[in-house]
Amino acid sequence: MTDIPHRWAIAGPTAVGKTAVGIAVAQRLGSACISADAVAVYRALNIGSAKPTPEEQESIPWYGIDLVNPTDDFTVQDFTSHTEGVLTEYATRGLTPLIVGGTGLYIRPILATLSIPPVGPQPELRAAWSEEAAIHGTALLHERLQKVDPESAERMPPADLKRIMRALEVYAVTGKPMSSWRTPEGVHGIPKPGARLIVMERDMAELDVRINARVQQMMSDGFLAEVEGLLAAGIPPDAKAMLSLGYRHLVEYLTGKRGYDATVDAIAQDTRRFARRQRTWFRGDPMTEWLTIDAGEAVADTAERVFRLLTEPSSSK
Repeated sequence: MTDIPHRWAIAGPTAVGKTAVGIAVAQRLGSACISADAVAVYRALNIGSAKPTPEEQESIPWYGIDLVNPTDDFTVQDFTSHTEGVLTEYATRGLTPLIVGGTGLYIRPILATLSIPPVGPQPELRAAWSEEAAIHGTALLHERLQKVDPESAERMPPADLKRIMRALEVYAVTGKPMSSWRTPEGVHGIPKPGARLIVMERDMAELDVRINARVQQMMSDGFLAEVEGLLAAGIPPDAKAMLSLGYRHLVEYLTGKRGYDATVDAIAQDTRRFARRQRTWFRGDPMTEWLTIDAGEAVADTAERVFRLLTEPSSSK
């Protein structure tokens, strides 16, 4: 197997400017970008996912986009397999694609060796547990988890059905509690050779303004029509893809749960909250190298700083 000399990621909260900078750096490297965005993997979810525009996708090769249909399941393991294939292919040509995005859960296993249970989703088990929780309450499943994996149960609120079911299915398939898969290094794992994580950030007040402007632009670009088209094409409103930020809000608007202006405000507000959660995620990762972007700083200037961080010998890791 070809060794991968570099694993370089440009990350950060939504609307911070990752895509434009990633393209500029990839062009300097003569390489490509791999989108690390949990919504961009779905075909036909274009505007609300803030995918690179057709022009941006033509400027350099892009991967990690339009991989599955909106009704398909897509896991972290799926993204990891796709990305490792791209990295290996480019390594044979002596090139390093840039991983660009804000989904830290996708980026982490590319940059670090984790102890992850080799268990995919178990639809039948999850359906049975979901029905049981609906009848008897989630606390019953939490009590069951306490008996087989008390360490995991202690870290999970009794109402967190999704995480409880994940821990139960790991035990059901492997016979080992999920907590036993945790490494001494913790959830961040051990950095892989050549791994770098550059996280862009801006003043939060400025980022809020950028987010508000982005939401308005999405609406002007036809975000509502995109959602109407997905529903008309038979995509269920409760499909995983349709529960994404913005999409679920517009589904609620179309079903009369709130008015148009209130819906747009809710999208902007929840996107601002999401950006703060993204920052918190990356602040918890010891690999993070922060790059503060000043208001008005040109994309070319930011890209030059990132390029130097990644390529100058004095900065190599």
